[in-house]
Amino acid sequence: MDGTIVDSKDAIEKYWHKIGNELGVDPLQILLTSHGRRSIETIALYDQSKANWDYVSHAEGLIPIEYGADAVEIPGARSLLASLEHADAPWAIVTSGTRALVTGWLDVMGLPTPKHLVVAEDVSAGKPAPECYRYGIDRLHAKAGKVQMKVLVLEDSPAGVLAGKAAGCQVIALATTHTIEQLESSGADWIVQDLRSVVFVGLSADGKIQIEIRNALRR
Repeated sequence: MDGTIVDSKDAIEKYWHKIGNELGVDPLQILLTSHGRRSIETIALYDQSKANWDYVSHAEGLIPIEYGADAVEIPGARSLLASLEHADAPWAIVTSGTRALVTGWLDVMGLPTPKHLVVAEDVSAGKPAPECYRYGIDRLHAKAGKVQMKVLVLEDSPAGVLAGKAAGCQVIALATTHTIEQLESSGADWIVQDLRSVVFVGLSADGKIQIEIRNALRR
């Protein structure tokens, strides 16, 4: 979500500065390892008493409200999601963010909500563990019935790339928040600048999504 559909870097940095001040921890230290991981796991490193879903969901739910003006959509995101929705193609959001954060961003940005949404609260272990993607894959396969389809993951963080690969997926990494070298070393199958390079072509006769990858930085 953050870094793949929405460029929320400035908003998230403000959020972690706010949380860091509450915890008495240098926000810059938190930011070194927080991206792509669940807040509850990051906060647990510094204050176990606040590592609970009531606190985290409330704090993340305020991000789009307080810092919405600091976020913009990733180039190409709106077009790609609109194409998937128009074709009734199967897609999901699998994110380290809470439900309050994800739905808040989608509302603020005016972007479509997928039929399948996997959020931080849905799994016992966050990325780079593959549980979230395995859960998302199960939900997509349930919709497809007995047809077992390959699933393509779009990610922006090394932790997310590792999770997608561990779940048995091919991964397109966006170089929006990390370097090409970091994404490559995590095992990304393709690396692109943003979603303008990922074009929905259509659905095949058996319901498989056809995607064209343009101007890849790495393959």
